Amino acid sequence: MKITQIRNATVIIEYENKKFLIDPWLMPKGYMEGFVGAYNADVRQPRVELPFEIEKIVDVDAVIITHLHPDHWDEFAEKSIDKNVKIFVQNEFNKEDILKKGFLNVEILAYEGTKFQDITLFKTKTEHGKKEIIKPICEKMGMEYDAMGVIFKSNNEKTLYIAGDSIWCNEIKTTIEKFNPDVILLNACAAMVLGGERLIMNIEDVNETMKTAPNASIIISHMDTVSHLTLTRKDYIEFKNKNNLKNFFIPKDGEEMRF
Repeated sequence: MKITQIRNATVIIEYENKKFLIDPWLMPKGYMEGFVGAYNADVRQPRVELPFEIEKIVDVDAVIITHLHPDHWDEFAEKSIDKNVKIFVQNEFNKEDILKKGFLNVEILAYEGTKFQDITLFKTKTEHGKKEIIKPICEKMGMEYDAMGVIFKSNNEKTLYIAGDSIWCNEIKTTIEKFNPDVILLNACAAMVLGGERLIMNIEDVNETMKTAPNASIIISHMDTVSHLTLTRKDYIEFKNKNNLKNFFIPKDGEEMRF
């Protein structure tokens, strides 16, 4: 497989000779305001430009949208992605939303597995911040709380786990124990709302993931882009060097990795 870090949670996965675009956030640098109620709300985002032109990014066989938060799916993605391309989403609400945008081939991923050519995609559970705290905040802002992760499996590739927007939780642990993934991609900038609650992983969460999957290659994503981040690539580079980690990757925007 080949994984190309684009920007934030946007990555391209080349798996079984098929290209998947994950969570396309394609707007230009500084196009939108920071999130009200979160850290650094006065900082405009994205903080950086895309590493490639949009036409290159959207030239794929399928799109996976883990959830419809505005740093994972935007109007630029809606306008630039072919309306006939296969799109996978987490639930009926997301499916209806994408269909209303004119897309014609939208499917809900299943926990028991969804076939796409020679690949089986499994929807997995997340905890997008502590539910009792973060869900009411999301609802107040008119955004959904739920997000999903995805397992990629085939006979000819290593098993890939895109954990999605989540803190460390039993759902992540259970998924790792069930599927024993060889490669795990974690969203880990420790984005935070006011009051100190995190929405996605920090270094401690990443460390718990590594303990549960000691033989897996770990990729750190969702970095250096949203306004409400509280950790940067520099923090993870220091963590990697301090602990002499070998199978630990912190790709720059535009960087390719092969497994």
